[in-house]
Order: sequence, then structure tokens, then C-alpha cells
Amino acid sequence: MVVHVVAVGRVRDAALRTACDEYARRVRRYFRLDIHEVQEAGRRAPDPPAAQRLEAERLRAAIPPGARCIALTRAGTLLTGSRALAARVDEWRIAARDVAVLIGGAYGIAPDLLTSCERLSLSHLTLPHELARLVWLEQLYRAGTILRGEPYHKGE
Repeated sequence: MVVHVVAVGRVRDAALRTACDEYARRVRRYFRLDIHEVQEAGRRAPDPPAAQRLEAERLRAAIPPGARCIALTRAGTLLTGSRALAARVDEWRIAARDVAVLIGGAYGIAPDLLTSCERLSLSHLTLPHELARLVWLEQLYRAGTILRGEPYHKGE
């Protein structure tokens, strides 16, 4: 299984970029990880729905063929904790199919793209997409440590 993080935009804040890079490095101890950044709609889109449509086209183009599509969205299924996420990641690993985790831009992921994805929520709170990427990478690393029985996770 390869976990593909397919994200709108790049992480501009240097501190967040450093943290994302660190957790990506850690994740690679447990899972194959590829990060695909697609360009934000920016000023090319006249309104939020147009931005979502343009970014959805770019996200679709970056999803590897045959990958299970997981969209991170506030309206997705909120897992009961890190152990529940680890169990879900283990299911993906056992299925031996690549996983594409989508992180939308400032206006979120277009509804038509969401319909073709499993939806997970990191929080009921709205997170900036750069912070959502960091939280996802940290939780994926945490899932890896839980699955291997390593001492990083102290909760639950």
C-alpha cells in the first residue's frame, strides 16, 4: 500500500513545512508515502464554487489509478480516536490497495468529488488546509506506531 496525500496548494509557512516534512519522514518508517501538491485555483476562479471545480479537476488528475479515495472534510466520519484510525489504516494495508487522501483548498473539496470518496473528519472544527495536512501526517505516523506497538501513543 502506498498512501498518497493529494493536497491543494503547498505549505507556505516555514514552520508548518518543517513539521510536515518531519512527520512525512517519520511516516515513511511505516508506510510508503507520496505527497502530490496541486495548484490552488487562486484568482483564476471568479467565485468559491468555480474554485472548487477547478481544484477538483486537478485533484482528480493527481489521484493514482485504482487508489481508494479518502477525502478529509469536516463533514466526514469522525473517528473515535487514534486507535480507531490505526484500525482503519490497517484495513487499508491489508486490502493492499493504494490510498489517496485528499486535502482540499480554502473552499474545501467540490461536492461531486466528495461523492466518489470515503469521507473522514479530523475535527468538527474548520482547519486551514496547511494545518490539516500536518494533523493528517502526525496521525498517520501515530497509526504506524500503534500498529507496531511502539510507545509514541499515550492516549486511550
